[in-house]
Amino acid sequence: MSLPKELRYSEEHEWVKVEGNKVRIGITDHAQAELGDIVFVELPEEGDTLESDEPFGSVESVKTVSELYAPISGKVVEVNDELDSSPEFVNESPYEKAWMIVVEPNDPSEIDDLMTAEQYEKMIQEED
Repeated sequence: MSLPKELRYSEEHEWVKVEGNKVRIGITDHAQAELGDIVFVELPEEGDTLESDEPFGSVESVKTVSELYAPISGKVVEVNDELDSSPEFVNESPYEKAWMIVVEPNDPSEIDDLMTAEQYEKMIQEED
């Protein structure tokens, strides 16, 4: 399982990468492995507002549909449209090609409330 150290992680298995005053968000390698083959990704529109811990989209696998939860509050400024035609990127490249949205945070300090890679790994081990 891949867990890049520079990212932060939510309890709902999203990752957050800080890029200046914006954050890039996707789902973790652990999440995609648990879900199985992803066949569809539903994401918000540019300009939409996210509330922390509220659903912002969903991923559909051959097994189930799973909601995506916003790790932080903010405004969606970019959406990865490639996932419309290539949802398999979520399985193949969860941290590179399969980023989902870029958000301008309302309160950047919310990022500090997210887990480090070590904390996230410990949470996963406790779940198993």
